[in-house]
Amino acid sequence: MPEAGKGRRGAAARTPLSRERVIRTAVEVADEKGSAALSMRAIAQPLGVEAMSLYHHVTGREDILDGMVDAVFGEIDLPPRDTDWRSATRHRVLSARAALLRHPWAIGLMDSRSRPGPATLRHHDAVIGALRAGGFSVAMAAHAVSLVDSYLYGFVLQELSLPFKGAAELDEVAEAILREMPADAYPHLAELATEHVLKPGYDYADEFAFGLALILDGLHPDETAGA
Repeated sequence: MPEAGKGRRGAAARTPLSRERVIRTAVEVADEKGSAALSMRAIAQPLGVEAMSLYHHVTGREDILDGMVDAVFGEIDLPPRDTDWRSATRHRVLSARAALLRHPWAIGLMDSRSRPGPATLRHHDAVIGALRAGGFSVAMAAHAVSLVDSYLYGFVLQELSLPFKGAAELDEVAEAILREMPADAYPHLAELATEHVLKPGYDYADEFAFGLALILDGLHPDETAGA
């Protein structure tokens, strides 16, 4: 039995190191500890190699960050081509929100890289393409992308900073605040908590869908789309 275990460990140790493995491990480290904890040593340790070995596959920390951002963009669904621009945009945005919640460190890096990778470029090209196919001019497509992504990133940042996760924790936090908050001094906050937040079935994520629907309903293709 010990010999079998030794064989498995030996096989794992002989797994070839590659850029993909380095980037994937860096993402896992950042998911657990945040991007500030990323160092060549922190990435090398779970790979079972020395930090200097990584330089055969990446040029340094900035190159790793570029790869990590591209990996996250690679997880986001592209806008479907077989539907209208509004449905395609909604699908892409919901997928992007899910990816950003899986990788909380990513939101501060998504649009900060000066050397975007292939998945990043493919993503942005497809997003613009869906709007252009839906009748948006180049300028209106640019406005739409800026508006939608500003809402997406801003909402996720707010969501990640909330002092609760899930309905059970939300109820605990809201009830604790209510106990400490005089209802006669803050009647509107008390009303919002009791009549909305603490109602059965409330989910903060529904706020995202509500806002996204308003934005998409407010966007319209223009007559200069062919220009």
